[in-house]
Amino acid sequence: MTLTSLTPETEPLLTAALPADRFRRAEARYLEEPRGRYKGRDTIVALPRSVEEVATIVRLCAQHRIGIIPYGGGTGLVGGQVVEDGPVPLILSLERMNTVRAVYPDENVAIVEAGVILADVQAAAAQAGRLFPLSLAAEGTARIGGNLSTNAGGTGVLRYGNARDLCLGLEAVLPDGSIWNGLSRLRKDNTGYDLRHLLIGAEGTLGVITAAALKLSPRPAHSGTAMLVVDSPAAALKLLTLGRELLGESISAFELIHRQGMDFLAEKLPDIRRPWDTPPEWCVLVEVGVTAGQDPTDALERLFVAGAEDGLVSDGIIAQSQAQSDGFWTVREHIPEANRLIGSISSHDISVPLGALAEFITKANARIAALGEFRVNCFGHVGDGNLHYNVFPVSGKTKADHLDERDQIKQAVHDLVHELGGSVSAEHGIGRFKVDDLERYGDPVKLAAMRAIKGALDPAGFMNPGAVLRGRA
Repeated sequence: MTLTSLTPETEPLLTAALPADRFRRAEARYLEEPRGRYKGRDTIVALPRSVEEVATIVRLCAQHRIGIIPYGGGTGLVGGQVVEDGPVPLILSLERMNTVRAVYPDENVAIVEAGVILADVQAAAAQAGRLFPLSLAAEGTARIGGNLSTNAGGTGVLRYGNARDLCLGLEAVLPDGSIWNGLSRLRKDNTGYDLRHLLIGAEGTLGVITAAALKLSPRPAHSGTAMLVVDSPAAALKLLTLGRELLGESISAFELIHRQGMDFLAEKLPDIRRPWDTPPEWCVLVEVGVTAGQDPTDALERLFVAGAEDGLVSDGIIAQSQAQSDGFWTVREHIPEANRLIGSISSHDISVPLGALAEFITKANARIAALGEFRVNCFGHVGDGNLHYNVFPVSGKTKADHLDERDQIKQAVHDLVHELGGSVSAEHGIGRFKVDDLERYGDPVKLAAMRAIKGALDPAGFMNPGAVLRGRA
């Protein structure tokens, strides 16, 4: 079915149904994405204040075959929030649906609307003496609906899981405009198909998430952070295994950092204080959260000593204050910004089985070197096998000098990921950037099932058209 462009002639079909202040022209921020690879076109933004208003908008768009782009915080990195060509869609922003409806500390549950900023979800949990552990660099602007729609990961996956693992129930508007009232606080509910997990990670192609029941956790009584120097990614993995044997599930983050990331910080963000003036080739940022009566510094010291005895750790710094711990995390959280300022030729959000992680890095570096002279910044959430493997020009050149090599570099990295049984999209989703990759590397049976589900729920193909699955507009 062919979609209809949203134009000055067709806009009244939507705007007449709700108060005038529910719509406005799209500002530049709605038409851009962080990497600058796609740019949207002039359209209007719908700003509903309730799930009923979302349902009205969806019904009208379905009736008039106008595409909808569900919009959260706009921080997605795979182009899921921007449409560059085809019929002009409506942008449906959830930013005004930003209420924390309820917090149940004894149940470890919070009910929040989709437009609540992730940092505000964390703050609401903290005010109730609880922890919402989803944490990522964009948490000050990313909205929870978008986090769920992309099944966001972040630094706490090792201990707490992805966004999918932190959600008990959803409220959503389906493509026919019906409202699914699935805000369950239950931990067990075996009553048929789980629509929650179908919508999480669907990137707005199967409906619009409007609210969520989120799983909270007790706050660790004490936390500790350390930067530990390791000889290699293989040593980092062995240290993680050792750490879990010694400290159990108290390890909440285990981040691999390469010297190149530190060098980029020195070059582009010199005000960010690095732990070492001359950074090591590899180090890990380790965070532990312990219960009352335990000492996180003692836990980290035991890990350091045991790691040194096994030849896995050669140096390290254990934070002696919250300020020093915050400084370590500032380094980690600003590496993506330094990458952006340098300008990558090709960036890759990939995952491989933990046992293949070191092999991937060695082989990927060799394949990139065979293509030419480049700089590689490989870093990420080594505890769950998710690496950000990004390729940059050498000093004195820019990414513009290598545009004709981008596809070759990407394919070299993704081919290796596929060979090792990994995923070419670990935590950022498919969006529009990776539709070709999904078709190239995805299991054909899975793809057929995905298309069947899309066709059943959204036969007109107007929900985020062109994202995840190739559009038919």
